[in-house]
Amino acid sequence: MNSPAPSVETVTQFPSLAARPADSNKGNFGRVLVVGGSRGMSGAAVLCGSAALRGGAGLVRLAVPQEMLPVIAAGNPCYMTAPMPQDEGGRLAAAAETELLDLMCAHDVVAVGPGLGQSPGIKALLSALLAQARGSMVLDADGLNAFAEAPERLGQGHRSAPLVITPHPGEFGRLLHRPTADVQANRQELAVRFAAEHKLIVVLKGHGTLVTDGRRLYRNATGNAGMATAGSGDVLTGLVAALLGQGLEPFAAAQLGVYLHGLAGDLARDAVGEVSLTAADLLQYLPTAFLRHQGRPA
Repeated sequence: MNSPAPSVETVTQFPSLAARPADSNKGNFGRVLVVGGSRGMSGAAVLCGSAALRGGAGLVRLAVPQEMLPVIAAGNPCYMTAPMPQDEGGRLAAAAETELLDLMCAHDVVAVGPGLGQSPGIKALLSALLAQARGSMVLDADGLNAFAEAPERLGQGHRSAPLVITPHPGEFGRLLHRPTADVQANRQELAVRFAAEHKLIVVLKGHGTLVTDGRRLYRNATGNAGMATAGSGDVLTGLVAALLGQGLEPFAAAQLGVYLHGLAGDLARDAVGEVSLTAADLLQYLPTAFLRHQGRPA
């Protein structure tokens, strides 16, 4: 029988990034590695990497299947790319483990999942990466689906690094082995309990996105129905990774990321409407969202 969800402190105050010293260099603002992309899903990796740049990361590198590198590299000239071994389906292969672990050592934060796809090789690969990660990790999309059969492997006993997971209700339901409708009916209880039991940050996306570490809870009020569009979650993953790289602790990075992501969506809605809003619009309006949060004129 499941234990009751622990009581939590409701958080309403927002964190802020520190001012950047005049003598800063890119190494001061975090090195983010994005692991994702596959045949037919290159755009997810591009959106995630671009969001990490817009979120203020000093350096962003995308580790992608070898055949996808030209397309993904052309998606944004401001990040770097690294070709990885791939399987016959155009997904990362288990043989990429050694190269990815070497890359992870050179980065502060790893964002895993956007456009990754699913395969037995990816499950084995992600288990190894999570177990050996030393910097913070953000896990989304197929990065989460890889642990659906064994969600206990997300727990602190199987890793040493801080972990933020950003599931939508369907992905969270797969981790819990519960129907999506059940997740939606018990969002706060299930998110808080999972975060507390596994010692991680849960960002449960949807209307009124929840952020919790099992002790604290933030309920987001920004965002709109126009953001229910492919790629929106990939932007959030990159943004949270960038904020982690700039020194915010995991709960604060997730909270601020969710707020700014939704605010960018509201600004985009005001400009183009909910029907026409795309994930690329979120990238366009993230700078204005940052300025609004900082109390500076846009």
